[in-house]
Amino acid sequence: MEILTGNELISGATVYLDGAGNWVEDLQAARLFSKEDKAEQDGALAATKASGRIISLEIEEVEQVEGRIVPKRLRERIRAAGPTAPLSLNGQAFDRQHLGEDGHVSI
Repeated sequence: MEILTGNELISGATVYLDGAGNWVEDLQAARLFSKEDKAEQDGALAATKASGRIISLEIEEVEQVEGRIVPKRLRERIRAAGPTAPLSLNGQAFDRQHLGEDGHVSI
């Protein structure tokens, strides 16, 4: 089984393609692609590349363990666990921009 993963261009957050064609942050909501779904997977990759909003697209091999999606590569398991550094600057917590909130990048 495989999933599609990438990073939001605006925030850099790790995202996964879900069954409805949306990019979400929850690995457990990711759509599972089988070998028979190759054409759909390729179509989703092409559409995403054309949008320019998701970068670093990857096809990741996963397995289901006790009903949960588990990436086979250590790198992807680390990415799925969330940031490895605190979301703060000079001791002040901040939230990142999410894809659907607006159409620009703050400077």
